[in-house]
Amino acid sequence: MNLPAFSDERLLFTPATPSGDPISTIFAFPNEYSVGITSLGYQVVWATLAMRSDLQVSRLFTDLHEPLPSEPELVGFSVSWELDYIHIFQLLEFLKIPRRSQQRQDQHPLVFGGGPVLTANPEPFADFFDLILLGDGEDLLANLIDAYQTVRHSDRQTQLRHLAQVPGIYVPSLYVASYESPTGAIASIEPLDQSIPAEVEKQTYRGNILSASTVVTPKAAWENIFMVEVVRSCPEMCRFCLASYLTLPFRTASLEGSLIPAIERGLSVTNRIGLLGASVTQHPEFETLLDYLSQPQYQEVRLSVASVRTNTVTPKLAATLASRDTHSITIAVESGSERLRQIINKKLTQAEILQAAINAKAGGLKGIKLYGMVGIPGEEMEDLEQTVLMMRDLRKAAPGLRLTLGCSTFVPKSHTPFQWFGVNPQAEKRLKFLQKELGKLKIEFRPESYNWSVIQALISRGDRRLSHLLELTRHYGETLGSYRRAYKELAGTLPELDYFVHANWDEQQILPWEHLKGPLPTSTLQKHLASATAQFSPVL
Repeated sequence: MNLPAFSDERLLFTPATPSGDPISTIFAFPNEYSVGITSLGYQVVWATLAMRSDLQVSRLFTDLHEPLPSEPELVGFSVSWELDYIHIFQLLEFLKIPRRSQQRQDQHPLVFGGGPVLTANPEPFADFFDLILLGDGEDLLANLIDAYQTVRHSDRQTQLRHLAQVPGIYVPSLYVASYESPTGAIASIEPLDQSIPAEVEKQTYRGNILSASTVVTPKAAWENIFMVEVVRSCPEMCRFCLASYLTLPFRTASLEGSLIPAIERGLSVTNRIGLLGASVTQHPEFETLLDYLSQPQYQEVRLSVASVRTNTVTPKLAATLASRDTHSITIAVESGSERLRQIINKKLTQAEILQAAINAKAGGLKGIKLYGMVGIPGEEMEDLEQTVLMMRDLRKAAPGLRLTLGCSTFVPKSHTPFQWFGVNPQAEKRLKFLQKELGKLKIEFRPESYNWSVIQALISRGDRRLSHLLELTRHYGETLGSYRRAYKELAGTLPELDYFVHANWDEQQILPWEHLKGPLPTSTLQKHLASATAQFSPVL
């Protein structure tokens, strides 16, 4: 416990005073405090729980915690990154809670989890959680607590069966997955009996008041930042993109009812504002928001903007950011190949990319970071050559502007049209090709680890059989070699690594998340997939 870190916090909400017989609750983030407190999702859920007088909430991180109850009734985790599962194990052990849900008895708390990782595909982690919240927390949290109150003093099985009736609450232990063979595909995923819903549907908040920071602290990874959610989801629907497909529909925060009041609240405690969202500049009133932040009284405000859509980078946007202590912007182009961008539904031309760089420089920004990707389905070597040419052309179009290309490997994600594709085994060589060619041009290249992308794909497409692998990996030391060692030990009990990572799956096969419904039906995803594959180069 390290209370001085918490003493630096400036709260932007009023916690309730617990009354009556409050439910003792621990809300955890499976990483260090500086990382967890920078998560807007974690902040908002914590504040939502702390504003209820029927709860007594304590926070827990891997490095510090508030005073914890000796017998908590609920323990929750906000999960933003797949590989944080290791810290979930660590914190459960710290709390002396059995790791697997089937080992917990009536005296143990109910362990619940939420966040983008668990909403996308909770199955590799299903055996470790009693409850998983699928979707937006705005309504889900209240519904969870209210439903729990009605069965608070019942036995564990009664509680789980009751909570399984709440829309968006998934109780993994009440579903059975069967397989064609120990190393084969999934044969079925069925509820234990007819009283359990056959499908669980992700819950979507449709209001126009979006999230904003509930706490500001110098101990956050982004020091003293106040974060405001400008938009949720993305209207572009790039076919690989979880942030777009899983969170549909695209929603925008009300300028007068949400954004401006939130920013004014934040500016009462800090001068650093972060505008968040997958496509912030596509807010219909973004220009008006810029005008608001350009007023003289906000001259000292430091403004950060998440990745912006390339064709919305105007000289005005660049000048506003430059005058507010921002030195560079980030745009996602994915590839320098126009053909490949059409395959993934990235509605962006070469001319628009070049103009973004020209406008960024004209507005006074010092640099521009581009996000790219290798191994995109349908990619050929010619597409990578186009990316090199694009970077060269950008340097010519905006001389003196610092250019950086960050590059990841395509990783298939659930609920997207590209969920049926595997990771391209040539992706590592392609990263090295870009490294070599951009090095010749003296352009900074920042590739993400291909090997860790493989592990991310394993978890993104995994099913429940991975739970033993995750436990063994933690036991062997949480390295890339640990996964290989664990896989070797478990040979014959789960499919080969290639099946989860590299194989292209049949569109008719049962997916690990088949019983968990996202925003779009499978038939719609398949239509989007067909539109993409129709543009693949013909096989000679």
